[in-house]
Formats: sequence, structure tokens, C-alpha cells
Amino acid sequence: MAVENAYRKASAVAAGEAGATVLGVDTIVTLGGRIYGKPGDREQARMTLSALAGHRHAVIGGVCLIEGDRTRTLAATTLVTIRPLDEAAVECYLDDGEWLDRAGAYAIQGRGALLVSAIEGDYLNVVGLPVAALVELAPELF
Repeated sequence: MAVENAYRKASAVAAGEAGATVLGVDTIVTLGGRIYGKPGDREQARMTLSALAGHRHAVIGGVCLIEGDRTRTLAATTLVTIRPLDEAAVECYLDDGEWLDRAGAYAIQGRGALLVSAIEGDYLNVVGLPVAALVELAPELF
């Protein structure tokens, strides 16, 4: 799903920019077969954080690079463990709004780092741009 979303984003831009190099990226969070995208409201964010609390989940970053007629895609996966959280900790995190527009309802590069007890894999994938995957996909860009 993350790769498909990245492809759709890149394709939409590339359609209006013939011959341009376009990068599309998307991030999803998944736990137990359920996908946690960007919560639509505070209640969804609360439910997402409560579900992730005390568990290890996967953050999947989809990358799509379109260069003229050439399209390349790749997915990167990072495992993140959220520490056990009580209601007060969840509410405190929700209060500042950092969860807005964030897959999984947290931002690891901000206060959300306080929610995390472990990470396995590419930190930048969790932030939102899996740089290691991008280098693998298109080493000539670097």
C-alpha cells in the first residue's frame, strides 16, 4: 500500500511535468495486519496510540522515482516498539497536536521519541523519507 500510494503521488505530479524527475513517498504503520494511517481526529489518534502502546509495529515507507518513462519503486521497513503508555501519557502527547498528519499518530523526530523504547532499522524511514532505500533505488542521485 505504501508503494502504491507513493506511485500515485509521483504519477500525479509527473503527469503535469513531462520529462521531470519526480519522487513520491508514503508511510504507513501496521500492527497485527491492521494499517494505521494518519488519524482523522484526536479520538482516532488516541485509539492508534493505545493500540501501538507496549507493542512492536512496522513502519513501511514506499518510494517511487519517476524519470521520464522510467519508474522505479521500493519499500523499506523499520520496526518500532512503543513503550507501555497510560491514559495520562497518551493525553499529554495528544495535547500539543504533534500527531496531526502523522501515520501512526506520532512523530519520532519530535516529542514522539519519548514514546519509543526501541527501533530496528532505518530511523529516517520512520521520519518519512527512507534515505537508505532511496540510495539503493537510485545510487546515481548521490
